[in-house]
Amino acid sequence: MGSKNKLRRFKENETFSNVFQPTRDELVNGEYGLKGNWGASVFKNENPLVLELGCGKGEYSVALAKKYPNKNFIGIDIKGARFWRGAKTAIEEGIPNVAFLRTQIELIDHAFAENEVDEIWITFPDPQIKYKRTKHRMTNETFLKRYKKILKKEGVVNLKTDSEFMHGYTLGLLHGAGHEVLYANHNVYKQEGSPEEVTSIQTFYESQYLEQNKPITYIRFKIKY
Repeated sequence: MGSKNKLRRFKENETFSNVFQPTRDELVNGEYGLKGNWGASVFKNENPLVLELGCGKGEYSVALAKKYPNKNFIGIDIKGARFWRGAKTAIEEGIPNVAFLRTQIELIDHAFAENEVDEIWITFPDPQIKYKRTKHRMTNETFLKRYKKILKKEGVVNLKTDSEFMHGYTLGLLHGAGHEVLYANHNVYKQEGSPEEVTSIQTFYESQYLEQNKPITYIRFKIKY
């Protein structure tokens, strides 16, 4: 994407009512007014709150919002020029139950209050295979503790990935630490009985992986600390 295009998208994001871009200082200093108030202030209801972490272009968040009008969805990514697409689609199509937050995933527990979130989706994250990159792996113990902090007691996390490595690493960590694995599948499109919300919604990259016959893996779990 050219820098002109990026700048245009950044500018347009600033005009979108469904895009929120707090500064790092606002979040870290505990000054962010929407923390604990997403339902009341943004969606104007008390429906369950679902986050998609590393939402990319936002198509998964938008598709989930269409499919589940009685839930609220927030796509989160640091790259605003990417989720511009999802935000624009939601405005054009009048989808009121989806919003986008531009921030780093590391700051998630500064943007949401304890027990504010019902469910988390992690879709096709970078597996960060090199050992020195493990601290950025989105299902490592540090991240799980952040998620646990903002999730409700019965809150669940969904991991959907094309990376067998990420799938295996996460399963091993979950079993090893005594977390509750509710469902795990190495190839959701080939196995009968896969959850419908996992197979009925696809990202752009996912459809490409499927064309290459790449298996898509999925884990649904609860964090127990």
